[in-house]
Amino acid sequence: MKIDGKPYRSVWVDEDGWSVRIIDQTKLPWELDILRLTDAEATAHAIRSMQVRGAPLIGAVAAYGVALALRADASTASLDRAVAMLGETRPTAINLRWALDRMRARLHNLPAADRVAAAYAEALAIADNDAETCRRIGQHGLPLLREIAARKPAGAPVNVLTHCNAGWLATVDYGTALSPMYQAHDEGVPLHVWVDETRPRNQGAALTAFELGKHGVPHTVVADNAGGHLMQHAEVDIVIVGTDRVTRHGDVANKIGTYLKALAARDNGIPFWVALPHSTIDWQVADGVAEIPIEERAGAEVTDLTGRTADGRIETIRVVAEGSPAANPAFDVTPARLVTGLITERGRCDASEAGLRGLYPEASG
Repeated sequence: MKIDGKPYRSVWVDEDGWSVRIIDQTKLPWELDILRLTDAEATAHAIRSMQVRGAPLIGAVAAYGVALALRADASTASLDRAVAMLGETRPTAINLRWALDRMRARLHNLPAADRVAAAYAEALAIADNDAETCRRIGQHGLPLLREIAARKPAGAPVNVLTHCNAGWLATVDYGTALSPMYQAHDEGVPLHVWVDETRPRNQGAALTAFELGKHGVPHTVVADNAGGHLMQHAEVDIVIVGTDRVTRHGDVANKIGTYLKALAARDNGIPFWVALPHSTIDWQVADGVAEIPIEERAGAEVTDLTGRTADGRIETIRVVAEGSPAANPAFDVTPARLVTGLITERGRCDASEAGLRGLYPEASG
């Protein structure tokens, strides 16, 4: 995707051939700050602090973190330490574990002398695969938007509501939930996106709005609690969100607040679709509510807000009464019964074990 006409991926190897570059998403939308990662510890910090976030992206960045660790020490002990350290950074998104397991499997039995080159090649393969996967997700989601557009008066926009950020900043390129929207916009489908602010970190207001604006997609930021009202008044045609983990039965873990959007969509007869790559499916988990670990983040994310003042300064202020504690669960689980369907790189399916296994028969057993 592009920022001010310049193409970017959200992670890449620098011109020196070994260090890794990322966009510091905690600085967006106020500043485009490109960070240079030189070791596994810095990579782990970038993931934990959400300088990079989004389930597919943290998997790709962690893969490069393994490569950086082996560049310093190519021993098996170093490989195991890096995988363990990076794996502890974020508990909910399954892509992180998937990428680290893939790196370990590729590298563990290689001679130490061959590991560094193989690690960088495997990390690049993971990144390239994610970009192509997200492009295909967009292709399979695009017909949903075309079909709605065909039923509307000529020129009337398809109104899509999305929650959090599931665009190219959350992946290596294209995005998951936003990929169909970008492709629809690019082929001339009239489109308007309702962007949930997504408290407490405001990834919708800061990141999704930033992405859509840079690409020229018409959009409007709304408070998180406005979605139900918009649905009641027929101002939402479809909801498309991303996900950090999908169980084999089709339950979906996504940013906190997603479950409430699914309930509102069901009550108003609005299709609720979830876009995901293969790496987000957790075949070992059946019941999302009971089994998916939900990350609890610092209360300061709820009590404090960061933004730009009228005179251009970036400031953090407290918005909660002094002395009041804050809880901050980062994700919730939407049961499969509330999900219209899943959009994957292999096509669309019901949010069910049968639906998923129909697209991924190799996962049977």
